[in-house]
Amino acid sequence: MEKIRPNEIADALEELVFTGEFKDGDRLDEITLAARFGVSRTPIREALQRLVVSGLAEQLPRRGVFIRQPGPMDLMEMFETMAEIEAACGRLAALRISDTALGTLEQTNARCQAAVTAGDVDGYYRGNQQFHQVIYHETGNSFLEHEALRLNRRLSAFRRVQLRWRGRMAQSMAEHETVVMALRDGNAVLAADTLRSHVAVQGERFHQLIASLRMAAQ
Repeated sequence: MEKIRPNEIADALEELVFTGEFKDGDRLDEITLAARFGVSRTPIREALQRLVVSGLAEQLPRRGVFIRQPGPMDLMEMFETMAEIEAACGRLAALRISDTALGTLEQTNARCQAAVTAGDVDGYYRGNQQFHQVIYHETGNSFLEHEALRLNRRLSAFRRVQLRWRGRMAQSMAEHETVVMALRDGNAVLAADTLRSHVAVQGERFHQLIASLRMAAQ
């Protein structure tokens, strides 16, 4: 039985992109990667597909999978769109969320807080993903939920790397708490505004993100 799961391999590959071992245009060879991680080619293929979905890689017919770093304008537009989708999800969820889902969000926040205390970026990221997915579902709008999940996956690697910045996990945690309070109170405006700011990458944060990508490309 293979011990390393495809998601863990994908996380490791994302890390190698952001640390610069894999650069824009590099081909990700299945055989080489299978040997590196000590697995068969099947989980490698699954991991590579996650990178393709997230936009960190591109699959070319009969050629393979290649690293593809999005440009600054592409990233800005995607994060701007994601922020507005998150705001719409927060607004609808504030009107429709169930008590059970509110309890799930509070439990998820408790795990996120434990991750902040432990300095566990990966643990926080997993909790953060669950937090947002609950909100998407509680919109009661399956089309919006699908679109939110699709773009969330597209930006997952970039959202995760932000959590390494000093103070970002604690800031994100405070925003989570405000979101839950707004949802519990049925405050659609506060829920929407907080989620929009929570996701938007502007000003200094955007420059930090672009700088991290450029460093990896050098």
